[in-house]
Amino acid sequence: MRQHWLLVMASVAFLLAAAAGNAHAQTYTVLYNFGSNGGGPNSPTDSGIIAQGRDGNLYSTAPDTWSGGLGTAFKITPAGVLTVLHSFNGTDGQGTQSGLTLDIDGNYYGTTVSGGLYSSGTIFKMTAKGDITTLYNNFGAWGTAPPIRAIDGNFYGRTVTGDSMGTVYRLTPSGEFRAITLCPGSSYGYGPPHGNGPLLQAANGYLYGTTFWGCKTDHGLIISNPISHGKPSVLYDFANGPGIHPVGPLIQGSDGNFYGATIQGGYGYGDIFTITPNGVLTELYEFSASDGELPAAGLVQATDGNLYGTTWAGGATGGGVLFRIAPDGTFTVLHNFDCTTGCQPMVTLLQHTNGKLYGDTASGGSVGGGTFFSFDLGLGPFVTFLPAAGEVGSTVQFLGQGFTGTTAVSFNGTAAPFKVISDTFLKAIVPGGAVTGFVTVTTPQGTLTSNKQFQVRTQGAEDSAADFTVTE
Repeated sequence: MRQHWLLVMASVAFLLAAAAGNAHAQTYTVLYNFGSNGGGPNSPTDSGIIAQGRDGNLYSTAPDTWSGGLGTAFKITPAGVLTVLHSFNGTDGQGTQSGLTLDIDGNYYGTTVSGGLYSSGTIFKMTAKGDITTLYNNFGAWGTAPPIRAIDGNFYGRTVTGDSMGTVYRLTPSGEFRAITLCPGSSYGYGPPHGNGPLLQAANGYLYGTTFWGCKTDHGLIISNPISHGKPSVLYDFANGPGIHPVGPLIQGSDGNFYGATIQGGYGYGDIFTITPNGVLTELYEFSASDGELPAAGLVQATDGNLYGTTWAGGATGGGVLFRIAPDGTFTVLHNFDCTTGCQPMVTLLQHTNGKLYGDTASGGSVGGGTFFSFDLGLGPFVTFLPAAGEVGSTVQFLGQGFTGTTAVSFNGTAAPFKVISDTFLKAIVPGGAVTGFVTVTTPQGTLTSNKQFQVRTQGAEDSAADFTVTE
């Protein structure tokens, strides 16, 4: 899969080099040119997940393709000051294109596509300072997405194991690894059903994801995995069209449906779709090259309710576009990427709690190794939280800004005990009587509302305010 993308990138290099002019959006800002220090990080590619940290900074990885490096983990401030946290050396993995996910333990988790004890990739944990712990070796090919922690306390992700089987894995906190095969005994034909995007845990507790290939066709799948059963099943087979080959992850919209993209479909340039938890898929938009092609990244639903994403190619200069699409399918190109300020974006955008979108490109910029950018939509600040669900009495962590001097935290109108850890991080207890809904944090600057609803799993427990303690 990695070789496939490199070949595609090389085949269109001449188009991007010849492209001239760009309708710059006033809100697009290059924050950092990758490769500026003469090495890594550079060439961030899919999945490249960007995580907002407890300190308000952004964390991710890059494989360092353009400099021939083995991969880098880095952090970058919202203003663009980049710090290399870890340079991989092969023994601890190489090919760090997964990006990172922030866990409730304060550490970041990711994968490498090769290197490690058996030269077949690793799953790793990284502290905010960049200290790496290898959690599992012999990970398998196509380990291109970071794991997520599910509500059962285990980590889940996507891989293909050494025997070319498996599509979902479970890693326990103690390090026990199990790959779960989607299509046992089938003839893969075009390749095993792997995927580049991380899994999504939906509000119903199930895990959902996409695969680039299918079990018996080359079109790709959407899979559903009830973690209580441990056996994934096919929710949708893209052999039924209209698009094929989903690369990026799924997201669950505020309407409860899932949204994603394929890199081929419609006119052959990719499409955007929505699918219900019951498997009813609707195509929202077909790309036509002039408005973008090859949407390798996933989508993000911003606080204005619209979906935002990028395409790896196409648009006015051939370098890809940043677009907005409403849930009803209304589509707008907001920015055309060029090689001067960055092109070929392949990583899913992140909306920081300051309201801005952040992302990166695989190439272009002043050095040619890609850029890290922000896109200001004019949206206000908000708060987000992890985990996404919990019982009454459980601890919830909040990310945001301006928390110093906070006077109240409320779960859908029910006041909660809380403790401010820093200006960008606080903890609260789910109070007795709380129900599923949005959470608010009242700061000296105003009241911040969460960008999604917190799922209260159980109700009726006693309020644990008297027993509230925080381990920093």
